[in-house]
Amino acid sequence: MNPFRPRSRALRRTSRLALALAAAGTLLAATGCSSGSGGSDSDAKGLKTVTLALDWTPNTNHTGIYVAQQLGWFKKAGINLKIVPYGSTAPETLIANHKADFGISYQEGVTTARAAGQDITSVFAVTQKTDVTIAVSAKRDDITSPEDLDGKTYAGFGAPYEKPLLQSVIKNAGGKGTFKTVTLNTSAYAALYAGKADFAMPMPTWEGLEAKLTGKPLKDFQLSDYGFPEIYSTLVASSDQYLKGNSATAKKFLSVVQRGYTYAADHPAKAADLLIDANKSVLTNTELVKESEQMLADSYYRAADGSIGTQSAARWKAFADFEYRAGLLSDADGKKLTSAPDTSTFFTDAYLPGQK
Repeated sequence: MNPFRPRSRALRRTSRLALALAAAGTLLAATGCSSGSGGSDSDAKGLKTVTLALDWTPNTNHTGIYVAQQLGWFKKAGINLKIVPYGSTAPETLIANHKADFGISYQEGVTTARAAGQDITSVFAVTQKTDVTIAVSAKRDDITSPEDLDGKTYAGFGAPYEKPLLQSVIKNAGGKGTFKTVTLNTSAYAALYAGKADFAMPMPTWEGLEAKLTGKPLKDFQLSDYGFPEIYSTLVASSDQYLKGNSATAKKFLSVVQRGYTYAADHPAKAADLLIDANKSVLTNTELVKESEQMLADSYYRAADGSIGTQSAARWKAFADFEYRAGLLSDADGKKLTSAPDTSTFFTDAYLPGQK
């Protein structure tokens, strides 16, 4: 499971990534995605068909995609976008096996899969700030720093990197990094307020807001304030095979994606309405959606230089180095890596507007 997602999404991330790795080289004919093999399909109007696999049900991580679709920008760029709903097969699996052209993923997922030899590359960073924090009940006056988490109980998702991540943060805050762990079977904030655990790692842009709206606010500690590298919690990935064979289409697609997220950053209220209009049966808590969109626009979509979608080589290296030191990366045969991976091929900005 992945603490870099809201709990509902997180519960499935580790099992889905395991499937992605186990399915290496397997043709997943039952996925319902057919254009990933070469991206050459066109509809009756001559539009280029492009498939994008979602990582969960539509939510504010996907806003830029739905904004661009609702406003007709993909069609104007000559693209017939087919959004592949979340299913039992991970986007990483669909991408690596060339059954989807693009997919919503996250840095840990791409790092683990790419280290294992999978054909997957990050091409667009949706969020520039790590969208997960260490959180405790706002009522806990006895916890003022991660240092105070020594001896406490963590409500987690069972991901292998949770323990080394938390140990690193707690030690950097001055603690020993010793704590107990229980697996979540409810929302993080519910577990904290019920006394089942002392701390968790929810997403402030969703579960943190949900907790506040429910009257159970959380107190957050940012991972980067305690020496842990910033992470691209949400990104768009593709495969080298697709990118090399469909360079022009990839550039058009990502230009529209960037335009969609720029609109979301500049007009969060309107973007939230467009997202809701496209997914009325799913996004019924409109207040949560609008507050989430505002928070993403304020603090997550834009990099320090104001750019949208761009990625940093230093950030990719820092996180991969952490995973390597923690013994979390394996090769295609399942053997632990004996040296840190070269992450220069794990991502590319080459298909974004303005790049050669």
